[in-house]
Amino acid sequence: MTDSHAHLDACDDEAGSVVARARGAGVSRIVTIGTGIDSCRAALAIAEANDDVYAALGIDPHQAGSAEAKRVGELSALLEHPKAVAVGETGLDSVRRHASLVDQRRLLDAQLELASDLELPVVIHSREASDETAAALAPFTGRVILHCFSSPRLLAAALERGYFVSFAGNVTYPKATELRDAARAVPADKILVETDSPYLAPQAVRGRRNEPANVVYTIALLAEERGEAPSELAERTHANAAAAFGL
Repeated sequence: MTDSHAHLDACDDEAGSVVARARGAGVSRIVTIGTGIDSCRAALAIAEANDDVYAALGIDPHQAGSAEAKRVGELSALLEHPKAVAVGETGLDSVRRHASLVDQRRLLDAQLELASDLELPVVIHSREASDETAAALAPFTGRVILHCFSSPRLLAAALERGYFVSFAGNVTYPKATELRDAARAVPADKILVETDSPYLAPQAVRGRRNEPANVVYTIALLAEERGEAPSELAERTHANAAAAFGL
């Protein structure tokens, strides 16, 4: 299994312990996410120390109005690391408006350009900004991973353009009927699973700090919704992650 999106540098426990528990649960690959330059360096250090961990490096939209947004140029050197597999997370968020959408779009465009130049996939965060996200991504021709998918209005564009769509623990929540509908619609070769650790623990462990080992709960729910065996979906999403991140 692959946890395609985790913030190992934000987990309470030491990363090695978190990774060991994930291995025990059958998770054999984790993509840890950098959300700013210091976080990116921490993600790379964790990836270097663990054979089954890779890193996506970016500056998230919440920092688009801060001095961090001016450090995109520093990402280029970090992304040369052999375990760096994607740009991001980056994107647009109209819920937590730590920065204007204009500033967020400027930061997103800079990272999309970087991903294009380096021929890397991009990991996208989109919350209540579906139309704006679709417009921003329209010129981008590389691989797109829509992380923690929570934007049903973005689904049509995602399916038309062949984006990878990743589901986190919130798809297991009782009221998340629209997300489960979306999960059934995603093609077999484009669906991914993630934990977004340490956030969004699946319903079975809701209220606790999340970690990659818990991706099994999300796989179980998605398999039930899609009429598949959990083992088959685990294998397929593992293969999809390899395709998405070039592993």
